[in-house]
Amino acid sequence: MASRTATELVHPDPAGLRFTAVLAALSDPVRLAIVARLADVEPDGELACTTFALPVSKSTQSGHFKVLREAGVIHQRDEGTRRLNRLRRDALDARFPGLLDLAIPQGHDVLAGW
Repeated sequence: MASRTATELVHPDPAGLRFTAVLAALSDPVRLAIVARLADVEPDGELACTTFALPVSKSTQSGHFKVLREAGVIHQRDEGTRRLNRLRRDALDARFPGLLDLAIPQGHDVLAGW
C-alpha cells in the first residue's frame, strides 16, 4: 500500500486565492462546519480529519477537505497516519477581509443544528 504522503498536498499561494473558489468552498454546510470547528482552535490549533463528527461518509469527508484545501481555505499536513488541518485565516483575511468573520458564525449555526 502506498503511503499517504506519496501524493503531495497542493496549497494555493495566498496571492493566488480566487474569490469565486473560496466562496464555492464555503457554500456547503459541511464545509462551513469544518471551518467553524477549525476557527475554534485558532490561532495555532490543528485538528485531525478523524476528529470531525460530520454526518457524511469518510470518502465524502475527504472530498470536502480537498475542496477547502484546493480553494486555499485550509492548510493540511500529514503527521504519521493523521492528516492535520488548520484554517488559513491570515491569508484569507489579507486577501478577503471580513469574509471568515461572516462565514464562521454560519458554520456554528450548522453545527448547532446537527
